[in-house]
Amino acid sequence: MIRTATILASIGAASLSTLAVAQSVPAATAPSDADAWAAKVEAQMTDDERISLVHGFMALPFGPYETAEGRAGWPKDVVLGAGYVRGVTRLSVPSLRETDASLGVANPGGVRPGDSATAMPGGIALGSTFDVQLAYDGGRAIGLEARSKGFNVLLGGGINLMRDPRNGRNFEYISEDPLLSGLMGGAAIRGTQSAGVISTVKHFALNAYETNRYTWNAVVSDAALRESDLLAFQIAIEQGQPGSVMCAYNLVNGSKACGSDYLLNTVLKKDWGYKGWVMSDWGAVDNVDYAIKGLDQQSGEQIDKQVWFDSPLRKKIADGSLSRARLSDMVRRILRSMRATGLVDAGPAPAFDMAANSAKALQIAHEGIVLLKNDGILPLLGSAKSIAVIGDKAHVGVLSGGGSSQVLPPTGWAASVPIGATGMAGLWATQRWMAGSPLDAIRSAATGASVDFDPGVYNQSAAALASRADVAIVFVSKFEMEGLDSPDLSLPGNQDSLVSAVAAANPNTIVVLETGNPVAMPWRDKVRAVVAAWYPGQEGAQAIADVLTGKINPSGHLPITWPAAAEQLPRPAIPGFGSPAGTPVSVEIKEGSDIGYRWFAKHGTSPLYAFGYGLSYTDFSYANLTVTGSRSATATFTIQNTGKREGADVPQLYLQAIDGQVTPRLLAFRRVSLKPGESRVITIKADPRLLASYDSKVGSWRIRGGQYTIALSKAANAPIITREVTLKSALFGK
Repeated sequence: MIRTATILASIGAASLSTLAVAQSVPAATAPSDADAWAAKVEAQMTDDERISLVHGFMALPFGPYETAEGRAGWPKDVVLGAGYVRGVTRLSVPSLRETDASLGVANPGGVRPGDSATAMPGGIALGSTFDVQLAYDGGRAIGLEARSKGFNVLLGGGINLMRDPRNGRNFEYISEDPLLSGLMGGAAIRGTQSAGVISTVKHFALNAYETNRYTWNAVVSDAALRESDLLAFQIAIEQGQPGSVMCAYNLVNGSKACGSDYLLNTVLKKDWGYKGWVMSDWGAVDNVDYAIKGLDQQSGEQIDKQVWFDSPLRKKIADGSLSRARLSDMVRRILRSMRATGLVDAGPAPAFDMAANSAKALQIAHEGIVLLKNDGILPLLGSAKSIAVIGDKAHVGVLSGGGSSQVLPPTGWAASVPIGATGMAGLWATQRWMAGSPLDAIRSAATGASVDFDPGVYNQSAAALASRADVAIVFVSKFEMEGLDSPDLSLPGNQDSLVSAVAAANPNTIVVLETGNPVAMPWRDKVRAVVAAWYPGQEGAQAIADVLTGKINPSGHLPITWPAAAEQLPRPAIPGFGSPAGTPVSVEIKEGSDIGYRWFAKHGTSPLYAFGYGLSYTDFSYANLTVTGSRSATATFTIQNTGKREGADVPQLYLQAIDGQVTPRLLAFRRVSLKPGESRVITIKADPRLLASYDSKVGSWRIRGGQYTIALSKAANAPIITREVTLKSALFGK
């Protein structure tokens, strides 16, 4: 069957109109109305009321609020969670009730007894979908749940680029690429705010390591930063219009991110014209002067040494070192976002469908699973009459990442294993598995096959079971968490030798990875299939079984380059790893904007798997590529499903070179679902910033005139068709 449709989108993916989903009341307010309302209300405030809006506490039994007596003075509308900022009742200004919600509405330490939420797959799994609409849908689902629980600020929107595949927090983030992270993150923010909840974008900027995260200093040029991490934030802010930006813990060029005049005043507010407010990360403020440098609100104040944005701020105003105009600006930015996102007029929370949200979690898990290797063994279909399932906790559940993003699913935890840690990391240093076991899901899905299990404690036992089965499926995992990085890419414990032992006993071995990052695979050539399931969320077991048995055709594509070894990375060892907490570490970001696949291309090295890579149970062909442009590039091509199964592919458009000089960049992408034999004509347009370099001398983007090599590819290192286009010199934007 041949069906042709032309799809046009600027900035490489779905246009904003395709993301327009009916919003629940209250509707967002026009920017000019929000500005006027904020100015009017702020002018009526007393200084006490103004000050009350620029700092807030962590609404948990922590620090001075550890006892019931300490919490006795809390306002009645406090909802236990990440944070609370007092409102101004007489002026109808609501309080801000904040929750961590990168992957669903968090319930830290179970402080709200029995209050569970939809646990979405990790951000890295969402990034693997390359599905902008799905990111919007997932953000909206989380927003509706947050609002139903009494929250009105969602601390999601993790946009930080994955500069190192050992970063313990990568599982929360989206990708190593600014376009993919910006578009996906922006869509999720829009979805959240469509539910009448303010969303943040975080952590601004260069939050690339958890090791000494309060004290590590990223040394990077302005141009390199603008072309990488800042571009991801810029696109996300343009697409999502978040009510707030959360600044990071780390330092950038010697200044704390939350006290960086360059990041907050120059880039965010002046160059980009951002009108929302900047909130600190929790425990990231150590000086009242941060207010002068662009910080609008101190969050989680009891973690800091003092409440900087109360008495010290008042003294600054009194002695004139902080102008009254700046205080008004801080308050008006907060009020503006309240009005613009509909918080001020919010009525009762709209109803939401928990079953529908669970289905959305399943869809993200389905689309996010990446088939890395398939030597003809998958899908299992009905060919395997006996299956050995092997691996720790495969009979219990699926692994979750640790930290403030962790979500208590409706079915609770199937298992919890404390691992121990000191400091703040100790609050969440527990491995947790979500109920719903892969073993049970495979037994249900693999009809007609006998399925036996071995926990993999002893290699000999696992190998013996594998030798008696037609197929062996080994589940391996690696726990990642906020506050800790991994020292290397290896799987912990005995898992590598376990896989090797099973593969030696049964040549039909399949490995399923539950990880938050790429890992080393010394056994890769010994197994027939490898499936990256990431942290697949509450529906993960079902999603894995559906992909293995062919009910779902895998369509995920890697949002991060999978290195063959740590020696291929810009920093083979994590700077400062193993040093005492709080040790100052200065890191030269020598890769600049050449993150991930760009670094590999510039150095002519081959990764284990490239950014954008992902296999399917069907085949796709590309043809008829034309590229036109003068100050940007527009590509039109035909994609066809040439196989026998319905499936989805992600054609990717890359800049390969300028005048022969290697300059790899993802310019555009599109997720396309096709039935067997179906074809479609696709038109995608590059964001011109990805064809340009940032000229710091003039403060603008510059496209240099010349010959541009553009490739339609299946992955960053897998061009299918290449074309040349001549672009004219151009200077534009900030």
